[in-house]
Amino acid sequence: MRIVALGLSLSSSWGNGHATTYRALFKGLAARGHEILFLERDRPWYAAHRDLTNPGYCDLRFYNSLDELNAWQRQMIDADAVIVGSYVPEGTAAGAFVQRNAAGVTAFYDIDTPVTLRKLSSGDEEYLSPGLIPGYDLYLSFTGGPTLRRLESQYRAHAARALYCSVDPDLYSPVDVPCQWDLGYIGTYSADRQPALEQLVLEPARRRPDLRFVVAGAQYPDDIAWPGNVDRIDHLSPVEHARFYSSLGWTLNITRADMIAAGWSPSVRLFEAAACLTPIVSDWWSGLDQFFHPGSEICIVSSTEQLLAALASPAARRQALAGRARQHVLAAHTAAKRATELEAYLLRAQRRASRAA
Repeated sequence: MRIVALGLSLSSSWGNGHATTYRALFKGLAARGHEILFLERDRPWYAAHRDLTNPGYCDLRFYNSLDELNAWQRQMIDADAVIVGSYVPEGTAAGAFVQRNAAGVTAFYDIDTPVTLRKLSSGDEEYLSPGLIPGYDLYLSFTGGPTLRRLESQYRAHAARALYCSVDPDLYSPVDVPCQWDLGYIGTYSADRQPALEQLVLEPARRRPDLRFVVAGAQYPDDIAWPGNVDRIDHLSPVEHARFYSSLGWTLNITRADMIAAGWSPSVRLFEAAACLTPIVSDWWSGLDQFFHPGSEICIVSSTEQLLAALASPAARRQALAGRARQHVLAAHTAAKRATELEAYLLRAQRRASRAA
């Protein structure tokens, strides 16, 4: 198939998790013989932090305004599918342009579904409007579970389907490096995650000055009081992720409030860490047990005391936990697996459109 995608960013992973998701997915699609054109709105903050300029598996092009999308009108008409992602600048107008011009399947790929639903309920149409949703043939959601039915019943999505994040095993695998930190967390600053970071990183660090901690991610305020045994890394390029995960005794997953409320919203960090054979501690949300088996593949914590108890667990338990999680992820959550799922969704949407015609 010929696929055109409009996404937040493929070229830069700085301050966003969209880039690694798109990279893994489209690399998987290209391996299956599909042809992808990715259109990215040129933004100075991403241009200043680009870590991918020539993907190889897709044609990456930039545009500066909605008017410039006219230059790609022919490609949209000829494409078998056009996919618009969440948080695309002026995404509502861009989506309307796609729906007016695309001749094949149109899809909305929501990498922020709980945030999108909160925005829609408050009248915020930053990148999607309620009226636009029924115009898409397919609504691809990072969130599964009951949210899919809500999208169909409340917002009249034609076909809401889960398309979770995934991991590229070519980039994420164990690296033979010494353990540098007892616990590490990677994630861009978010105000709603900060209380959990305080409880599960900063307070444990204060109580155990003999242990080493690290927090990697951009946009943290200057007024955070980091304990002396907590190292900071402002930004970690995806090419450095595997080495980072492999240097941790444990990695921590903290989920945003909207994702906890919706459930069924696995972070890509879970799959990346597992693929690197790194033991994972995580907060709890509904549906987590659909992706990992708590206690045997992932450790669930909700307090400083539980976090410290996990850090004190025997090395054999950590290794067994990480080994089972890696096996599970490589069987069910790779980019190749997700590309196969997307291909099937697009083909079914094509068949529905043909029957309707």
